[in-house]
This record gives sequence, structure tokens and C-alpha cells, in this order.
Amino acid sequence: MADLDFQTNPAFQVRGVPDAVKMNQLSNLLQDALICTDHVQQCAIIRRKDGNVRASSVGFNLYPDQVALLLDAFKNPPQTREEGIYFDDKQYKCVRADKTSIYAKCNKRGLVLVKTVTLLIIATYTESMFPSVCVEAVEKLADYFKEKGK
Repeated sequence: MADLDFQTNPAFQVRGVPDAVKMNQLSNLLQDALICTDHVQQCAIIRRKDGNVRASSVGFNLYPDQVALLLDAFKNPPQTREEGIYFDDKQYKCVRADKTSIYAKCNKRGLVLVKTVTLLIIATYTESMFPSVCVEAVEKLADYFKEKGK
């Protein structure tokens, strides 16, 4: 008969939190920390080392080439400030670009990118939203991840 002892049979032992659970937790975090402010339209968390989308708000689909462009924007902040960022079929004018944060706008819409040790947080806002609230929420979420070493 098979070993049904939950204590000793390795088939019944959980080894860390499954990826599906982690992604759900990150999605909930995006909802609670960003979307619920009513000043973030769409958002996502990207793993920097491979450009993998770890979580995103409903309907926010990022393609690998978009992610690569956003990650590359941090490689040369002065150039990013000068040239801006092409995102979502629009050219965004850069308002701020440094080694950890990039803020850009296109007409009355905006894009906020904040980088942590291992992640990139992306958020957008529309004309009916306050850019300062969006920036503050994203920066606070980034600080949370930095405190966790992520």
C-alpha cells in the first residue's frame, strides 16, 4: 500500500509558495496599492532580469518588445529625458528620468516607471486623474518592495 503519511511522504510537502499564488498576491497588491487610489488607470509589475510580467491590472497587456523598451529607458536617463519614451503607440515627453524613476506624459495622459532591485513597476494615468497621486502611490509601492529586498 502507498505511503499516505503526510509527515514523511515528500509528495505531500509544500515547497514554497506556488507561482500562481504569488501572482495572485501581486495582482491583489496592485489593486489595493494603486488602482484603488482612483488615480492609476493601468499598472503592472515586471521582473527586470527576464522582462516577465509578474502581475498586471485587468486589460493591461504588455508585449515583450514594449517591456524591453521600458527597461532600456533606464540605461541612459539623459537620453531618455531628451528623446522621451514611445509607449502604447504614442510618443511620451519625459518629465523626469533618473536611475530609479521615469515620469513621462503625452497630452493629458501619463506614464510612471519605478525600478527596484528586481522589479519594474509601471503605471498609467488619464486626464481625469492627478499625476502626483499616481506618482506617490507607485513610489510607495516601490519603497515597499525595496524594503523587502525585491
